[in-house]
Order: sequence, then structure tokens, then C-alpha cells
Amino acid sequence: MDTVPHAGDRSARFWDRTADKYARRPMADDAAYRHKLEQTQKRLRPGMHRLETGCGTGSTAIEQAAHVERIHATDFSQRMIEIGRDKARAAGVDTIEVETASLADVASRGHRYDAVLALSVLHLVEDLDGALADIHELVRPGGLFVSNTGCLADGMNWLRPILAVGRWFGKVPPVLVLHRADLLQRMQDVGFEVEYEYRTGSGRVVFLVARRQ
Repeated sequence: MDTVPHAGDRSARFWDRTADKYARRPMADDAAYRHKLEQTQKRLRPGMHRLETGCGTGSTAIEQAAHVERIHATDFSQRMIEIGRDKARAAGVDTIEVETASLADVASRGHRYDAVLALSVLHLVEDLDGALADIHELVRPGGLFVSNTGCLADGMNWLRPILAVGRWFGKVPPVLVLHRADLLQRMQDVGFEVEYEYRTGSGRVVFLVARRQ
């Protein structure tokens, strides 16, 4: 009997199909990206073990490899991970462990990290509260959680029906249309305290540095 593919499987296939194009795409706002890197790296320390969930092709992990002892970089797209592994090898970086795995897979292992990054991830998950709970478990007490999230409900609520149609036809991945205030409240509710915020894209992309309380 045929089975209906899980939404996560469909998302993985979407990103597998677009991985090579994604890897070639230039950074949309390099100045903002560099600022976010700086704000993250000033809080990293030698000896830290950091996780990046939804690492894509590994560009940020490679940029930050020299600032920590070890990076575990995961993505549920196998093709993204293949490209990331090749990029790390080409850059001569051997302190990054890349793995095809979902956030739930990693959280189920019980390991904790000094810092967890979820960049351009939270607006793409099926269950935001579940994802935040998993991340909270992955961050050691007092550790860092760094996120970069599209909050499209703040000025682009009209995208909802377009995204729904695009998802139905397999042209776009699942996208949550979030309000910034809602994201901040949910992070606070699960046990994170935001210590730095930076917004780009007319305020619709929200970069947050938080600590587990």
C-alpha cells in the first residue's frame, strides 16, 4: 500500500532539489550578515562546543570554526550536507562534524551544547513550540541560543495565501507567518532571555542572541 510522505520528507526533498542553486546564490545583504557574525563571534569562546541546526551548506559554520573547539552542523537535506562537507574540506577545516539529521533527531540524544544556532530556520519548522523546546534542551544552562528568523506577519501578512498555494504545488517549503512579538514571547515562555536584537529587511528579519535561563 502506498504511504503519504511526511511533511518533513517533502521539505527535505524540496531543499535537496534547490541545494546546488542555494549554494551558488550570493549573500542578499552581506553587511548585515557580517554584523550578525560579529555579534555571535564576540560571544563564542575557545573550548566551546556549538551546534548549528539547519546549517544549509555550512558557510556560517566554516566562518566560525576558528572561534570554538568543535562545531556539530546538521541539516535534514542530504544534498546540503554533501555540499557543506565538500566546502569544509576545501577550506581545510577539520573541526566541523556535518550530519544529515533533523533537530528532533539531535535533541533525542540528550547531549547539550554551549551554543546553538538556528539561522533562517524557525520560520520553516512545522511546530515552532516543539522546535524551541528541543533547542532549550540542547543548550546548557547559561548557554547561548542564536537565531535569525523571518517574521513575515509584520507587514507581509498578504503572503499567507500565496505561500499556501506554493506549498500545495511543491514550489515553496512550509513557511510560518510569524509576528516578531509572538516569536519573542514564545522564546521567553520556553526559558530563553534575549540579550541582543537586530532587525533587517524593513524589520521583518529578526536576529536574536538569547541565553538559557
